[in-house]
Amino acid sequence: MEKRARSRIHRSLAVLTAAFALLAAAWAWEAGPQPTTAPAEGPLSGRVIAVDAGHGGYDGGARAPNGRWEKAYNLDIAVRLREYLVSLGAKVIMTREGDYALCDPNPPVRKKRQDMERRAARVLEGGAELLVSIHMNEYRDSGQSGPQVFYREDCPAGRELARTVQAQMIQALSPARAREALAGDFYILSLGIPSALVECGFLSNPQEEALLRTDAYCQRVAEAVGDGIAAYLALPERAQPAEREAR
Repeated sequence: MEKRARSRIHRSLAVLTAAFALLAAAWAWEAGPQPTTAPAEGPLSGRVIAVDAGHGGYDGGARAPNGRWEKAYNLDIAVRLREYLVSLGAKVIMTREGDYALCDPNPPVRKKRQDMERRAARVLEGGAELLVSIHMNEYRDSGQSGPQVFYREDCPAGRELARTVQAQMIQALSPARAREALAGDFYILSLGIPSALVECGFLSNPQEEALLRTDAYCQRVAEAVGDGIAAYLALPERAQPAEREAR
């Protein structure tokens, strides 16, 4: 009897835990695009920047050999990037700040589609003039390493942003291979504002993955991305937010 009672209690606790998790995800979506840290005065004062931590919740993304999911690495660097941009004066819109996806448990469309559409809504409703999406890379060749930045091919402003961020990451991180920014077909890059998707490193490379688990290296990555954004916005032609393109 005692074992059965304990089993019922454990099942009840599991149900309650799942319910609270769903409520937390729902609250996070309903809360909308609210910056969580007041910006300081600095070179980015008055600029509104969106930071997207890729994946989350049910969608783990790539998986490192140690079993850790990409979503955790992404969020770590995205939060560091937010704090760095805020220290430079920017107002930052985060698409997510915890381990959750922005979709309902049983949506009428694919979960991924609803998640991405809600990320886009947060970015645009928050008035962001620029977006950076943080991700990790992986490849069957474990020797591949280094950051790789993507832009939408038909967006000149996004290409300029991606190239500026890529150059800053190479300068700050000194990777074994200095990659060039590339065009990529990603939904998050199609919001009509200058956008870049940053693959911060390869989880399939044991040495680089180990670095991406250290505070010091993650901070260097975040600050390199932030400095790239600041350099892009310091260009004379970027003194004012670009006109939003038709989607």
